[in-house]
Amino acid sequence: MALKQISSNKCFGGLQKVFEHDSVELKCKMKFAIYLPPKAETGKCPALYWLSGLTCTEQNFISKSGYHQAASEHGLVVIAPDTSPRGCNIKGEDETWDFGTGAGFYVDATEDPWKTNYRMYSYVTEELPQLINTNFPVDPQRMSIFGHSMGGHGALICALKNPGKYKSVSAFAPICNPVLCPWGKKAFSGYLGTDQGKWEAYDATHLVKACPGTQLDILIDQGKDDQFLSDGQLLPDNFIAACTEKKIPVVFRLQEGYDHSYYFIATFITDHIRHHAKYLNA
Repeated sequence: MALKQISSNKCFGGLQKVFEHDSVELKCKMKFAIYLPPKAETGKCPALYWLSGLTCTEQNFISKSGYHQAASEHGLVVIAPDTSPRGCNIKGEDETWDFGTGAGFYVDATEDPWKTNYRMYSYVTEELPQLINTNFPVDPQRMSIFGHSMGGHGALICALKNPGKYKSVSAFAPICNPVLCPWGKKAFSGYLGTDQGKWEAYDATHLVKACPGTQLDILIDQGKDDQFLSDGQLLPDNFIAACTEKKIPVVFRLQEGYDHSYYFIATFITDHIRHHAKYLNA
């Protein structure tokens, strides 16, 4: 599959690149960002996938989070895809910021007119890793995932639905129980229809409840002054309760004074890179 390089910038001894390709799953052109640390020049490195939140592209994380130095030091290849298909000419795809373009919710849609293109779950868990493994110096056996908000939800469900695929998972302010929050209800009813059983297959809290057990060590940071926490969009308490009941280890850190923004992410990003490096470089 042909990759077209869009940009390349040296950063902390490595290279921050952006590529475009024709996606089989999404049936449109997609961009992804990839950071190749200095160690990638001489051997295969672990791969760490970042999933962004609502309205984001591949650019937000690479320009705002300040992750490069830690990724360079720990020798991690970091991949950041877009958050949805683009330019599919689906009626309604650009009407609201929390559904359609920039809001793929990391599900495989089953409803018309979304089901042909909106297959972000399969794109993130299958197509993109295969593309990365084929074209870049990564070790396919060492892969982890993290994300923010909608992308935190994405990271949690990808890890929980694929035992053994990811060495570790973490999230910043994830949407933990989307079947119960306004964002999730809107997205899931549009992409997945009215059958709430289908919704639960993409809900981290329900996945934990149905989980026989996991080796994953989960890290979550949440800003205490996050407006979406107080608005009932994120619902981390439900996820923590489910993890506690199932004896699944989770470190949940409520960070005083922090909001939902990239200032919050930038503050704690190094902790998350270290968390993943511990498992990826073991």
